[in-house]
Amino acid sequence: MSIVYKCRHCGHTIGKIEQQIVTTSMLGWDQLTPQDKQRMIQYKENGDVHIISICENCEDSLGQHPDYYELEYFLQ
Repeated sequence: MSIVYKCRHCGHTIGKIEQQIVTTSMLGWDQLTPQDKQRMIQYKENGDVHIISICENCEDSLGQHPDYYELEYFLQ
């Protein structure tokens, strides 16, 4: 089982955790609302967990162009 962090905008893999024992509190998931968990955490058939987040490049772009926040996807 792997925990894979992916950018919600560009799809880039931000990072990957391959530890056997990981708790939700270690990852900060216990701080998320149920709605955020549903939106951000995806359980895959192979046992992997994908966390939808934002990479540094997309975060920088959003900082330079705040109107992009209105868009679900701003990269084409």
